[in-house]
Amino acid sequence: MTTGSDILQVQPYPDGFGAEVSGLDLALPLSSAVQADLARLWAQYAVLSFRGQPLTLDQLEAFTLSVGPFGNDPYIAPMPGRPNVLELRREPDEKATNFGAGWHSDWSFLETPPAATLLRSEVVPPVGGDTYFADGRRAYDDLSETLKKLLEPLRAVHSARRSYGTQGVFAAETEARTMKIIVSEEADKALTHPLVRTHPVTGRKALYISPVYTVGIEGMTEKEGQAILTFLFAHMIQPEYIYQHKWTAGALIMWDNRCTMHFAKGGYDGHLRVMHRTTVAGEVPA
Repeated sequence: MTTGSDILQVQPYPDGFGAEVSGLDLALPLSSAVQADLARLWAQYAVLSFRGQPLTLDQLEAFTLSVGPFGNDPYIAPMPGRPNVLELRREPDEKATNFGAGWHSDWSFLETPPAATLLRSEVVPPVGGDTYFADGRRAYDDLSETLKKLLEPLRAVHSARRSYGTQGVFAAETEARTMKIIVSEEADKALTHPLVRTHPVTGRKALYISPVYTVGIEGMTEKEGQAILTFLFAHMIQPEYIYQHKWTAGALIMWDNRCTMHFAKGGYDGHLRVMHRTTVAGEVPA
């Protein structure tokens, strides 16, 4: 694929969801032409993968800032001295469920959820640990026109209560966990976003919901809302909308939370797994 910078090599994945990008050393400052190319590719493919990127934390932060300003990451303690970096670490002897083991779009319960999440592999276990992504754009496109008209004006209710609330899964957790999770009454609050979100760059519409953080639909009873959401969740995770990312050491991926949801697969008990994560600030969903 031709790019304005003439150095990027881009291999799109099937169905135009995700792409492998090579020809770059992300440890070095990027020219304005390269940054513009990456912004365009990220908007087009939603998930970008970069292999062989042995970045220091300083370099990871610098690359993140080339994409946009840091986002807000609540309810998880950041690395010491690194307020914008989360270490997703699971020791070989941990029994707690792996972090991220549920379909979600990062921090969608915030008024301004992050536009991008960047995740880099430091230690990759020999088995398991894949990350799955679901394409909310094509999932929306394939709905009937009748259902689209029904969904268009709806607002979905988002909350962190199921995860980080006072009665959430982390509050009830009994197994030791290396990552420090912060349970808070603040997480019990809820707000609404459009159920169908319009991408601010491409103008494409996508389903903006997830089983972890979407708890209802405004103006509907719980049963009515859950009936619609259950159907849409099952629709979104059909194989034709999924990209399965297999990690290699020193790989980095960045994804668009505005039109995707993702799921962190386990299956690596007995092995160390270490990832470093940053987010880029977004806008109020519209």
